[in-house]
Amino acid sequence: MLVPLGYVAWYTWSLGPVATWDLIARPRVGELLRNTVGLLLGAMALSTLIGVACAWLVERSDLPLRRVWHVLFVAPLAIPAFVNSYGWVSLTHAVQGYAGAVLVVSLSYAPLVYLPTVAAMRTLDPALEEVAHSLGLDRWTAFRRVVLSGIRPGVLGGALLVGLHVLAEFGALQMLRFPTFTTAIYDHYRSAFNSAPANVLAGVLVLGCLLLLVAELSLRGDVALWRVGAGSVRSVDRVRLGPLRPVALCAVLVLVTLSLGVPVSSLVHWLMVGSSTAFPVGELVSATVTTAGLGLGAATVTVALALPVVWLAVRHRGRLANLIERATFTAHALPGIVVALALVAVSIRSVRPLYQTLPLLLLGYAILFLPRAVVSIRSSLEHAQPVLEDVARSLGERPAGVLVRVTLPLIRNGLGAGAALVFLAVSTELTATLLMAPIGTSTLATEFWSNSSSLAYGAAAPYALLLVVVSLPATWLLSRQARGGVLA
Repeated sequence: MLVPLGYVAWYTWSLGPVATWDLIARPRVGELLRNTVGLLLGAMALSTLIGVACAWLVERSDLPLRRVWHVLFVAPLAIPAFVNSYGWVSLTHAVQGYAGAVLVVSLSYAPLVYLPTVAAMRTLDPALEEVAHSLGLDRWTAFRRVVLSGIRPGVLGGALLVGLHVLAEFGALQMLRFPTFTTAIYDHYRSAFNSAPANVLAGVLVLGCLLLLVAELSLRGDVALWRVGAGSVRSVDRVRLGPLRPVALCAVLVLVTLSLGVPVSSLVHWLMVGSSTAFPVGELVSATVTTAGLGLGAATVTVALALPVVWLAVRHRGRLANLIERATFTAHALPGIVVALALVAVSIRSVRPLYQTLPLLLLGYAILFLPRAVVSIRSSLEHAQPVLEDVARSLGERPAGVLVRVTLPLIRNGLGAGAALVFLAVSTELTATLLMAPIGTSTLATEFWSNSSSLAYGAAAPYALLLVVVSLPATWLLSRQARGGVLA
């Protein structure tokens, strides 16, 4: 996980402090910093607001058709952020700018907050809220002091993922014509493969990632959330919306229209009227099979790497465990092109047989998307009773047997959720795939980008539609597991 960070740090150090400062102390860097920080704060705030509000409506209110709304709230995960931007920009250029970037990015990433929040709400013991009400607390105070406290790790973990995605987002922001550090890094690398300004800007992104990690760690605290039993089976006392029910229905309908209706209608529009629309069956099938294969392989590798990290962070809390867990997030804030170039440089110099091979590509995916698996598995393990593992060991079970027979069954939904999130991310990954994939490899994302960059919206539409189709099973799995209450 630290290879890309080490590459950026080494390159910056080799430039020297004077040259590095000259590259940082430029008006353009100040503009990029303002844009990046503004987008980060705006998208995290709006995504968290949308995610928590939707989770409350589904789990704590009497909103009609809650199961349907739950699926629709998760569905935007099946539409990549750059496809969402493609849908908006191909219909209107009014979204190009700060406000449009915050809106589109938040609509794309709000499910990352919604999923852990709705799962945590289902995991909470309703008796806690009942006791709060019996002590005279009103609905809002009980929600703030009891519910928010219980779901805090999930909300903060989701918000952290949103922030890291915003720092590393390229395709959507490039289409929305909103310059950030990531788009500037890509422009520099496009003009020069070994670009000093690009590496320095990547170092600034790493600092931003570290600040996010420290903030999330301090806000999350060190409170144990697991309980010994599942508690008494009881239904949640749902809040009656009353006259606010039509308002709530209109709000969620507008949200679903903006997050799903606009991109889907845009795809259908360009499929029907695009002058460049074509259906090369062979290329479409090949790109689909490659995308699905890479997603499944990367999901398996990434979950396997995340499991020991989470086990250390939850079962053996301490500075070293926190440091190991936090280290997995650093590369996630780097654009995929920076991670790819770091791995390419290291492989050429030290492990040449790995250059442009499938194992190196899967390793790059694991480095980029390990936080998705870590956050998912951690949320499940936080609520898994360690006393069950202690009992198994006291009965003579070996550590490997405890892992297989006790721990893994307790967190199986978290493992599935992490794998699904990684699969979705890999299916839509662009820049790292372009640099590290073996020669001749093409995915739905790379083919879509190639066509949309040349304004061939009709030709890009079939690849975008297939991206959505490939992502649907993982999205459905996430929605099912979130309803089970054990999703990150």
